[in-house]
Amino acid sequence: MAPSEQQGVAGLAREVEEFVASGGWDQPPQLFALVSTAALLDEQPELAGQLDPSAPLTPVAQESLPDGDLGEALAQIAWPDLVLGCALAQEIIVLPPDAEAELPVVPETDAERLRQAAADHPRRTEARLVAAVLRDGAGACVMRLRGAGKPEEPGDVPVDEIIENPELAPNLLEALKATLLP
Repeated sequence: MAPSEQQGVAGLAREVEEFVASGGWDQPPQLFALVSTAALLDEQPELAGQLDPSAPLTPVAQESLPDGDLGEALAQIAWPDLVLGCALAQEIIVLPPDAEAELPVVPETDAERLRQAAADHPRRTEARLVAAVLRDGAGACVMRLRGAGKPEEPGDVPVDEIIENPELAPNLLEALKATLLP
């Protein structure tokens, strides 16, 4: 994949994360179609003042995903050809690598119990993960760790830390790519 494609999809992932972050925390997962800006402006010229016409792609928020298993919801999605990619923003719990040994051993069928144990863990960090993919295979991930950064001044509230790496959520990237298959 060309570096410009990777930078483009990474920029879209950051744009989606910043848009979702503007709404604060404690939001449900949100899905976005990535569409040609030129085609969108041709179809809806009234958006000209709201979109950057030089941007090749624009994220378009979709209807809410159904409650329940996110993987099952994604497996039901099929995009029309005019959608050139998609992005998903979801809030997750992140644990330090050594904390896995502290979690209870539960059957794979009891994922909810494992999620609750992670949410209750004293060393957890709340995070928002955005994964974005294009039909050509380019993918990117951005994660905002809530309050994980060092404050500027003593006594300040901890700041969010941003991490960008396409390897943050390889399984999610693959699930999103599957929604783009013909």
